[in-house]
Amino acid sequence: MYAWRKWTVEMRDQVLAFRQRQQRPWHGPPHFTGQQTNQYIITGTCYEHAPVIGQSLDRLSEFAIVLQQTFSDHGAFINAWCLLPNHYHVLCITDDLRGLASALGRLHGRVSRQWNLQDGAIGRQCWHRVSDRAMRSEAHLWATVNYIHHNPVKHGYVSQWTDWPWSSAHDYLENVGRKEAVRLWRAYPLGDYGTGWDDS
Repeated sequence: MYAWRKWTVEMRDQVLAFRQRQQRPWHGPPHFTGQQTNQYIITGTCYEHAPVIGQSLDRLSEFAIVLQQTFSDHGAFINAWCLLPNHYHVLCITDDLRGLASALGRLHGRVSRQWNLQDGAIGRQCWHRVSDRAMRSEAHLWATVNYIHHNPVKHGYVSQWTDWPWSSAHDYLENVGRKEAVRLWRAYPLGDYGTGWDDS
């Protein structure tokens, strides 16, 4: 994510030239549309992975509500979600990815101002964009569900999914049952899913 800082000026110029030729944003991932799916994992990350969301338990809880409400207000259906102190993942169905990304950008702007006032950090950059990844197959979809629910365990916050209150793991286990969740976990392992996402 932050490899740009380690590159030489020549490497940066080459990447920017390539992105311009491809008509992509200069410094961010494109939000692809017109794909064969309407299911995406959406990830929002705090700038330099600072735990701005997790400044307090109340902030985590309040942001969990407004995040889900933003998806709902935009007509997106959430299949799985998880909120951590410095990032979130949401697996959703949406027919308007660009519009959803814009709505999330507005949400990020609103909460950044609010949090910066609360923290006495006016001008601090809270967010580093929103990224999306289209689901390529049923296996990719189920591995993503597992990845999202396992995220608090992966990052060492808890030892099991159900110990983390800011995710859909409880609802998921209630809906599919523990036996089916274990089967899906074994059938669709994480492997190297997410490797490199948190590199700084």
